[in-house]
Amino acid sequence: MTALKRYARLESTGVWRDGPDAQRRDVTVTFGDSTLVVLDRADTPLTHWSLAAVCRVNPGQHPAVYSPGADAVETIEIDDPLMVEAIDTVRTLIARRRPQPGRLRIWLLALSLASVAALGFFWLPGALLRHTVSVLPPATRNDIGAALLAQITRISGQPCRSELGSAALDKLAARLLGPAGGTLLVLPGGVRTTAHLPGGHILLAQSLVEDHETPDVVAGYILAETLRRAAEDPMARLLEHAGTLATFRLLTTGELPEARIAAYAEALLTAAPAPVDTEALLARFAEARVPSSPYAYAEDVTGETTVALIEADPMWEGGAEPVLEDADWVSLQAICAE
Repeated sequence: MTALKRYARLESTGVWRDGPDAQRRDVTVTFGDSTLVVLDRADTPLTHWSLAAVCRVNPGQHPAVYSPGADAVETIEIDDPLMVEAIDTVRTLIARRRPQPGRLRIWLLALSLASVAALGFFWLPGALLRHTVSVLPPATRNDIGAALLAQITRISGQPCRSELGSAALDKLAARLLGPAGGTLLVLPGGVRTTAHLPGGHILLAQSLVEDHETPDVVAGYILAETLRRAAEDPMARLLEHAGTLATFRLLTTGELPEARIAAYAEALLTAAPAPVDTEALLARFAEARVPSSPYAYAEDVTGETTVALIEADPMWEGGAEPVLEDADWVSLQAICAE
């Protein structure tokens, strides 16, 4: 290290000892480039000390006492304020430029904590949600689905029921969903077209059964909704909306705050149905033996945006099976009339 220019060629007197039991000697101390030079009265160099290694033995006391290193036995006592200032200034600068293992540890610890915090912020919510959804028993799903339906019916009104209409609705569910595929409910308001809930409920707008001539249209909407249900677990959607704290509460107590369920009910009724893949939907129509064209024209009366469902209708050349008998369809259309 090069000594500070303001201290170049600085000299002072001092008292030097070669060891703890050695005789004290009056010397001259020269502040030079990178070193302190100790000379006797004949200007003969006695020793050279590296400024980078110099240690002060008695910090804050006067006269100042220095040694050439932490384990050295030599000492020099200096009373000259300017020389003491020079040595201490250079020692401070050197200390600042040395690597600081403690600071490095602090920075590494801070970086580690920041990484853990970032991991918790970005990864933990998703992991918690996925785990909660995976371990929820069917009974809990059913209870949450029932609580969500109760909140929805406060907005939409109670599901439509009639003796013949409800029987026809059960037949429609058996035809399209299978024995364990859930239940269908027709609501007099609220839902735009269709929606699905935890526990297996699929909600249908009243207009789907009242405003169309054949049950093929409502069948198409039901098939599309089954694809949405298969694409994303309805509990996952609910918990994403409810938030991490509510998810943790559900995992630990088996309950969701009623306010969170109510908020999701409103969001569900106002959200536009998610788009479904055309190829997957056509395959679903083919599997159910239901024509896709009626649904396509109900979605877009011009057929411009649903042309693929029209041109690739799997039942175009025949093979469709009735969704409902005519009498059942008439009963279903009147399900909200009572």
